[in-house]
Amino acid sequence: MISRAEEAAQKKQSGCYNCAQAVACTYCDLIGVDEETMRNLTQAFAVGMGTMEGSCGALTGAAMILGMKNKNPGKTMQDIRAMMTEFKNQNGSVICKELKGIGTGKVLRECNDCVRDAALLLEKALEQ
Repeated sequence: MISRAEEAAQKKQSGCYNCAQAVACTYCDLIGVDEETMRNLTQAFAVGMGTMEGSCGALTGAAMILGMKNKNPGKTMQDIRAMMTEFKNQNGSVICKELKGIGTGKVLRECNDCVRDAALLLEKALEQ
C-alpha cells in the first residue's frame, strides 16, 4: 500500500493534476468533499496562482484541507505557518518561481517533490 504522500506525488506526475489538486484531492475524503469538486476548487492555484509569483500550489492545496478539517481559523493559521516555515527550511523557498529556478537557473525542488513534502507536512499537522 502506497502512502498518501506518494499517491499525491503520483497524481502530479500523471500530468492530470496540478500541484494544489494533487495534494487536496488526495486528502479530500478526510473533509467530505468529492474529488471532482476539489479539482474544480483548486484549479486556479497551479503555478504559484498562475503567475509563479505566489506560494507553491502544493502548500495551497494543503492549506485548503487544513481549513476544512480544523474549522478553527487560529489553529489553521498556526498549522499553515508551521508548515510553510518547515517547507522553506527544507527547500529554500515557498515561492513557485524560486522553487523552479526561474531567474536563477537553479531548481530548488521539483514539483513532484514539493507535492510529496507538502503532503507529509499536512499529515503531520493533521496528527496534532
